[in-house]
Amino acid sequence: MSGREVVALSVGGVRFVTRPCTLLQFPESRLARMLGGDDPEFKLVNGEFFVDRDAGLFSYIMDFLRTLQVSLPADFSDFQRLRREAEFYELYPLAELLGQEHLLKPRLEILEVRFSPQEMQAFFRIFGSCSSTVETLAEQITVLTGQLPGQAWSSPFLSQKPLIPLPLERPSHHDMVFQCGTDCSAGDRFVARYVSIKPDNRMLINGTNVLGLLMDMLLKDGFRLISTRTVSSDEKVECYSFERTQRPASLSIAANQHPESSGTVQARRSRVQKGK
Repeated sequence: MSGREVVALSVGGVRFVTRPCTLLQFPESRLARMLGGDDPEFKLVNGEFFVDRDAGLFSYIMDFLRTLQVSLPADFSDFQRLRREAEFYELYPLAELLGQEHLLKPRLEILEVRFSPQEMQAFFRIFGSCSSTVETLAEQITVLTGQLPGQAWSSPFLSQKPLIPLPLERPSHHDMVFQCGTDCSAGDRFVARYVSIKPDNRMLINGTNVLGLLMDMLLKDGFRLISTRTVSSDEKVECYSFERTQRPASLSIAANQHPESSGTVQARRSRVQKGK
């Protein structure tokens, strides 16, 4: 079999075609021994190796052999069955990765937007269960300030002077605070705060417009709105709750685990047999 360019397998009636070097990634595995005809479990029928196992799970086995990573769909739930298949093929590094089930399962991410509209200003507070998402939002949201010569809060006209960026308030890694609108300063001048949210290039001063753009961005980013409630009717604080399922990160095999030594394989094989 070593001289063939491709190898065909019929797993549970589904045909898989790959290169011999893919099946030889782990020389001590049963798939590698299959190529040498050393495993009676795999029958060669009409030029194809017949394997009476689950075809759907075998596709993940093949993906691991090709990439040395475990990448599973967000809705995957057959961790125990896939680990059993990995042990059947004696792919013990894959079985150990699948043992880290808590890292491979999707996580539910929660984001909360609190919006408080006042007469001439609007205040925002964003809280997220995932600090990296909040950090990304902080990079997308910019607040700029400038003076208006007696303009009202709903004025669409920008100040003639250059606007100055303001840092977002970050009470913690999980939340941020900012505001927009106008505030009366000395004399008849108003200090204006505009909000810009990437990739939109507009600078908005009206809180309702900022809220609409923020919600639209979150929905496009995979969040879904799950509830809307009024936190405080006296202070006019509205709360919008979003959730998103985070795709689990891929787990890779460490370099020192590949290829396996015969002693390591034998030790793992013994542990599996004791557990049966």
